[in-house]
Amino acid sequence: MEKLEKRVFKDKVYGELASLTRSLGNPHRLEIIELLAQAEFSVEQIAEQTNLSVANASQHLQVLKAARLVDSHRTGHFINYRLANANVFKAWKALRALGIERNATIGKAVTEFRKTKFDYEAVTIEELIRKIKSGKVTILDVRPEHEYNRGHIANALSIPIDQLAKRLKELPKRSEVVAYCRGPFCVFADEAVAILSRGGYKARRLEEGFPDWSMIGLPVEGTHVKSNVNG
Repeated sequence: MEKLEKRVFKDKVYGELASLTRSLGNPHRLEIIELLAQAEFSVEQIAEQTNLSVANASQHLQVLKAARLVDSHRTGHFINYRLANANVFKAWKALRALGIERNATIGKAVTEFRKTKFDYEAVTIEELIRKIKSGKVTILDVRPEHEYNRGHIANALSIPIDQLAKRLKELPKRSEVVAYCRGPFCVFADEAVAILSRGGYKARRLEEGFPDWSMIGLPVEGTHVKSNVNG
């Protein structure tokens, strides 16, 4: 009887964990989690950012909500979604790291895409911290303004990637520019470095994104810097 009770217990907890991982087992839902690590978004905004129909985005969000990975609240006529807590992004970050380390296809895809399209050297968070201490770096956030306003690296300038080419003169040329966006799979920062380099700037991208910076307690600013990846 005791052995049976132990089996029932294990089947239950492992079954629930398997159910949780199944809710993550979709590329669109993984992309949505990365997006919600930046800020909260409405269904319509999520659909636009992920190139999904509103109906499809809503279905994915309902799966994530049923798994208690995201929360929602109504603002006027819109329903906004956000990550349930900091552990959701931590799990996504761990999965991302495991994928890059153990799945050769992922690492190869990232490396080949960057070399083919951009071929620029990246800066780690540790390197950026040293550059900030030296006072010889301009930090540039090239995510959409909504995401910057919700939370950004302290003292970072905001120029969304679709405005950068027309606003280059706002950046000083006397120091290196480090551009950042959502994370390693986001190409906004790569595109920014390409634009900056053509404009005569010394520029590199941050390897990680704003959520990675925020999660380890480094200085941030914004209206809701604790709502997405800091719990």
